[in-house]
Parts: sequence; structure tokens; C-alpha cells
Amino acid sequence: MSVKNVFTIIADELDSGKRLDVAVARRVADCSRSQSARMIRMGGITVHGLSKKPGYRVLDGDIIHICFPPPAKVSCEPEDITIDILYEDDHLIVVNKQAGIVVHPAPGHYSGTLVNGLLHHCPFLEGIGGEMRPGIVHRLDRDTTGALVIAKNDKAHQNLSAQFKLRQVKKTYLALVHGEIKDKSGNIMLPIGRHPIDRKRMSTRSRHSRAALTLWKVRERFPGLTLLEVDLKTGRTHQIRVHCAAMGHCVVGDAVYCGRGKNKYAGISRAGKILEKIQSVSRQMLHARHLSFSHPASGRWLQFKAPVARDMAQLLEALR
Repeated sequence: MSVKNVFTIIADELDSGKRLDVAVARRVADCSRSQSARMIRMGGITVHGLSKKPGYRVLDGDIIHICFPPPAKVSCEPEDITIDILYEDDHLIVVNKQAGIVVHPAPGHYSGTLVNGLLHHCPFLEGIGGEMRPGIVHRLDRDTTGALVIAKNDKAHQNLSAQFKLRQVKKTYLALVHGEIKDKSGNIMLPIGRHPIDRKRMSTRSRHSRAALTLWKVRERFPGLTLLEVDLKTGRTHQIRVHCAAMGHCVVGDAVYCGRGKNKYAGISRAGKILEKIQSVSRQMLHARHLSFSHPASGRWLQFKAPVARDMAQLLEALR
């Protein structure tokens, strides 16, 4: 095991009174609370050389030893999958993710993912960022398109992960939603957590939720529909889809959060078979349009604009 995987931190006043898993996640880049809790239970994190529980309350001056396991070998196979690359250098790749492709392997999706394609394009990505997720620092839902950055080495992965954690990365989306929104702009500040019954869904009424903030402004209005530009200030799972549904304007084509009520089609023009086009949409009309962050090596501010996917572009053109 390399030296960089073993290190020690000394708790300070800001750590005092916090849970051990929380304190470690605060001090260690690219380490979430759930990851630190798991390592504590496995004995990879100790206090003064003694095993503790994740809920142990840290004291000022506690010596916390951390031993990260080496990155596990990725157990998915490279596949020759077409990837729309917007930018690439020795440290990172920015892609325009297509609809219908899962970002990384997960139960039910062990092949045909973006990771499989990346391993074919960059075989040396194996192990970066952890098993089954080489280079991945953030995600887009399977049917959401747009800009996504992938790290090509450990240093870049840690730097980009820290930027996301500190909310330094700027992300804006385009979302076509049901209903005509009268206000020019607004925000949604509702906590998001797992749905209390359906664990595959997220909800603003979860018992165990996390703060979430979404800013939006109207880009275009159509009869019965509105095109929003959305600025994410937090990165919760399904955040835009959940927040839009919570304010009564679900994303067009969102089969999970949009429901089956006929009222969502109210006001949509029947001219030129527009209503028929909307009803036949097979995925959520959500696109990660802009992505900006600091280059992990040079510090240069990078900005990317991902072209809108053909199906969404054609729908917007028909509406116009």
C-alpha cells in the first residue's frame, strides 16, 4: 500500500463535538460521510489507534489515523461505444452524454455504460475513483443529456471532486416543463431525500433529507409549456426533476415524477400535431447545457456548452 493511502489528521476546534464520520468527511477530499462511516466500521479509521463507532464525538486534539484501501480493479469490460467528446487533455475529458446511456455500472446495468466506453477510449482509467466508477466525479441520469467531466488520473479526480463538494463547479440546465410559468425567475429551496415508500424515487417529504437549492429563469414560453434555464446550487439525486414536480411544473417526458394526469397537457397547442408530439416524448426533456470549473492542473477556468440532443432540439423547433 502506498504512503498516500495512509495518513493522520489532528482534530481541531471545528471538528470538536462532531461525529467521527462527519469530521473525516469534512477534512478529507473526495470522501463522503457514508464512505468514512464504512471505513470506520472496517477498522480503516481509528482514534489514538483505537477503533471507534461512526457516531463517536470527536475531541479537539484527537489523532485520527486513516488508511485508505488501494483502488479496486474495475470489474467491467471496455466496450466500443461512441462518445461525443467536447474536450480532452492529459487530465480530463468532457463529454456530451447522450440519452439512454447510464454513466457507470450498477445493478441491472453492467454493460453499455459510459464507463465501459471510457475504458475502451482510455484503458488507464482503471481504478481511478474507486471500483466500477473510474474517473467519475458526478453523474447525469440515464435519460438526461449534456456536459459531463471525467478525471483521467487520481490527482485530477481528487481536485474535481473537491470542487464539486465545495460547490465551485457551475452547472446550468435546460428543462422543458409542463404549464405556463408567469414569473420571470425564482428559486426552489426544498430538502430532498429518498421517498419513504418507493426507494427508487426521491422526495421533498423524506424523513432523512438534505438541503437542496435550485434557481430557475424562463427562457421561452409556449402554449401550455415553458422552457427553463436551471442553475443548480446543490447536486442532489434527481434534484431538478423533483423540484420542478414540487412546484407543479414537472419536466416533459418524466415518467417517474410527472404522473399520468391529463391536466398536464392543458393549454398545449393541437396545431401541427404538437400535442401528439408531446405525448409521444419517451424521456425527460432535460439537458446539461453549460459546465464550468477550474482545470485541476493549471487552475485555468474552463467553460463548456453542450449542443442540445436532436430529439429535444426538434421538439423545441416544432414548438417555435
